[in-house]
Amino acid sequence: MERIVDVAPDVRLWVEETGCPDGSPLLLIMGANASGLTWPADLVRALGERHRVIRYDHRDTGRSTWTFDVQPYAVRDLADDAVAVLDALGIGRAHVVGMSMGGTLVQLLLLDHPDRLLSATLFATAALEGAGQDGAAPAAFTDTDPRLLELWQHLADPRDRDTEVAWRVGHWRLLNGAGIPFDAEEFRLMEEQVIDHAGRHDNTAAHARADQAGLARGAELARVTVPTLVIEAPNDPINPPPAAHRVAEAISGATVATVPGMGHALPSAVVEPLAAAVLVHTGRVDAQH
Repeated sequence: MERIVDVAPDVRLWVEETGCPDGSPLLLIMGANASGLTWPADLVRALGERHRVIRYDHRDTGRSTWTFDVQPYAVRDLADDAVAVLDALGIGRAHVVGMSMGGTLVQLLLLDHPDRLLSATLFATAALEGAGQDGAAPAAFTDTDPRLLELWQHLADPRDRDTEVAWRVGHWRLLNGAGIPFDAEEFRLMEEQVIDHAGRHDNTAAHARADQAGLARGAELARVTVPTLVIEAPNDPINPPPAAHRVAEAISGATVATVPGMGHALPSAVVEPLAAAVLVHTGRVDAQH
């Protein structure tokens, strides 16, 4: 079921619910500048065998409000949007799963809204600034593949639709890493679907321009009590090892699982092991409730 929900003045988000209506809610939070349709349908179905799965489009993606140029916001506002989605659906507590920037947002939820979380899972992300015993977590993108840093300089360049699709596929090729063979056609079809869903093919790079203030809260992660799983993506070219272990060390009680070969993308080859890792974690938590 699809719906549009209001999360802030003049801001509406596209939200989709699928899966088991009587299952515990599970909210998927995607990364920067990425529509909720970037979550593979097969992964959503696998999680939906046990959970009421919710995915949504961030502001300035997909069918949600594209507002940054006239109504700029901070990254931390996107975490508040996730809570607003739960409110709109009448969900008191949910499992949350975040990838990349979504993992940053999950960390903010752990700090500011722990009462709304049944559990947390995050992957392909970095710890909030100030994490670690010495508060010396590496600066953002310190270990990132320099080819990606160069490509990001052209994130918002104007392109026609075909050129934009080709650019995105090339971007995914780098994000995929070398651990799993890259299927360009799989990602081309995904991006065609994302563009059709949004009704536009441009990328305003809004999340890259959003205010980063309020994210230097890594030291606070030591007080987290929500059951948390950090999934290591060993071939992630943005947050390579030991990034996942740094996140887990910063979050009190967090555990680590590895999806072999995974990079900073979700090809079909990682769907089964990724779903299995999430479901083991959420299953343990649900059993306790």
